Order: sequence, then structure tokens, then C-alpha cells
Amino acid sequence: MAKIIELKNISKVYGTTIKTKVLHNINLSFEEHSFNSIIGASGSGKSTILNIMGTLDRPTTGEVYINGKRTDNMVKNELAELRNKTIGFIFQFHYLLPEFTVLENVLMPYNIGYGRPTKEIIARAEELLNLVGLTEVKNNLSINISGGQQQRTAIARALINNPKIVLADEPTGNLDSKSTENIYELLRDINKEFKTTFVIITHDDRIAEKTSRIVEIEDGKIKKKVISDK
Repeated sequence: MAKIIELKNISKVYGTTIKTKVLHNINLSFEEHSFNSIIGASGSGKSTILNIMGTLDRPTTGEVYINGKRTDNMVKNELAELRNKTIGFIFQFHYLLPEFTVLENVLMPYNIGYGRPTKEIIARAEELLNLVGLTEVKNNLSINISGGQQQRTAIARALINNPKIVLADEPTGNLDSKSTENIYELLRDINKEFKTTFVIITHDDRIAEKTSRIVEIEDGKIKKKVISDK
């Protein structure tokens, strides 16, 4: 199967006077349609890897390929377009806009990338909200729903532009265990239905064990890669 994400000899250094090297010569790739997790202690470099894959940060050295395109040497506008069309993001905090409804929040990435949504796109947003179980609250302001519902809204928002890749950074870090279980079952269902590639950062081994491949990061280096039978 084709590689949809590829990192070649990636290093990352922060600071100029006092330099801190957080990634050391990382070589890592993910296949299309796969469901993956990255685990590691706080400060191990896993979020930095995710940010580089998501083109939110650039490596100090090395090459990044997303969906066959080299991204580490792209200019700002090219990166923004690639991100909006190819990558969906789910973070630990949902980052919903409080003055907008659930439906309006889901449509936001489309509005930014393409302008006023068509009837077809609104219908897609409503289908996604149905998929994540939020049809009944779609017209609620995003501040007037529960934490679990807010994170489900963020998942639907990440999918509105039909991205090939979804990058999730501790997406259930603020949720209780039952909501966490439900969210991960939902992500797995989306992976199977839409063939979306997932890379999920988590500190929870029980969650990582639900993914098909686990990459462990320690002190900015890949410690091990494990393929599970999930």
C-alpha cells in the first residue's frame, strides 16, 4: 500500500542561543487507510512530530512528504491550502467558536477554504453530525453542549473537507473513560468507512492497543514500532 505520510531524517532544534534538540534523525512513514498511534512520555517529542506531519511546524533538517508532495520547502500559502484540503486536525481541546452553532462550526473549514457552503456541503455536514450522534443539537451554540459532544463536533469538523489524513493530539484527554471509549470506537468506524488515515497521539496504552500500529517515541527518537492485530 502507498505511503501517505513520510518523514526522512527529521531533526528539530528549538532556540538560537541555547539550542534544544527535540527530534533526532526520525525516519517514519504511514500507509494510506491505516489507523496508527504514537505514544511516549511528556516531552518525548511526539507532539512535535505530529505538528511537522501536519505542516504546522517545519523540521530543522530532513524532508516531509504528505500525499506524495514534499512539504518542508513549501511557502506559507501552499501549506495552508494543503492543510485545509488534505489534513483534518483533532486536538485535546476542541477549539470550537462559541458564538457559532454546532453545524456552523463543522462548516468552518469549508468556509475558510472555499467560501459559502453549497446545499451539498451542508448536507454532508448534517450527515457527519448524524454519524457522530449530534443531529439533535446541531443548532445549539457550541457552548451549550457537553464536553463529549464538543469533541464529537470537532471530529465532524475535521472530516468536512473529506481529508485523506486525520491527525489527533490527545483527542480524549479531557474526557471521562466512557466518553473516551465511545470517541475511539467512532474514530475506528470513520477509518473503516471513509478509509481515512489516522495518526493519534495518546498517553493511554489502552487506547494505543486499539490501533493497528503503535510507534513509541523516547527522548526524540523512535524506540520501537509495533504492529498489532487490530
